Amino acid sequence: MSVAVISGGAGGLGRALSAALRAEGWTVVLLDREIAGVGAVPGEEALACDLTCAGDRDAAFAQVIAAHPKIDLVIYNAGVTQIGAFEELTEASHRKVFEINYFAAVAMARAFLGPLRRSRGTHLAISSVAGFSPLYRRTAYAASKHALEGFFGSLRSEERAHGVRVQIAAPSFVATNIGRDGRQADGIARPGAAADGVDYMTPKDAAKAILRGLRRGSPMIPVGRVARLAWWIDGLAPRLFQRLMEKNMGAR
Repeated sequence: MSVAVISGGAGGLGRALSAALRAEGWTVVLLDREIAGVGAVPGEEALACDLTCAGDRDAAFAQVIAAHPKIDLVIYNAGVTQIGAFEELTEASHRKVFEINYFAAVAMARAFLGPLRRSRGTHLAISSVAGFSPLYRRTAYAASKHALEGFFGSLRSEERAHGVRVQIAAPSFVATNIGRDGRQADGIARPGAAADGVDYMTPKDAAKAILRGLRRGSPMIPVGRVARLAWWIDGLAPRLFQRLMEKNMGAR
């Protein structure tokens, strides 16, 4: 039986990915700070874990590997957004975004490097349109996602020799927390909560597109209509993309 591990598993996209994988016969292990409401269905397990705490995450990773020596897929889904002008962004908040969106994923990749090599499995990083293009009032978030893509894109070249695939999925706006962003004073909020998003996808539709790309072995998976257009336009005409993005997201 194939085993997948998903960080940020209690969120909307994490749950949708779990449901879709379980429907295909996978066993899924979810990692999240709060796991209420998950892990109580057949084929799904859940562990509470603060991925920004080294001791917490190391213990959780060791527990997962002990229970499942063969791991076929790790999905790096945990993350936060940060919305606001750079002039108002503190260094502490900038670093916090990186701790969650980037460094936690790197630590997780290191922990599961061996198990994925043994199974010739797949690293699947959940990035964003902001990982390959600019995004208005998202300097810290975009930077963290650019870093995530740079890391996993480079890791791909190293892991190919071990028979391990490294894939990146880049959704646009997934409606996971609309109306309940819990935004803090520094602009940090749950993903999928922004009111200035464009053409939101449901978590179920996003998960379907991500797993379709996973099965195809696509190195980069733009998820949704906006993401596909952004990938194409930003690649061919970056200045046009920036103007369109600013127009649609209210930049003045």
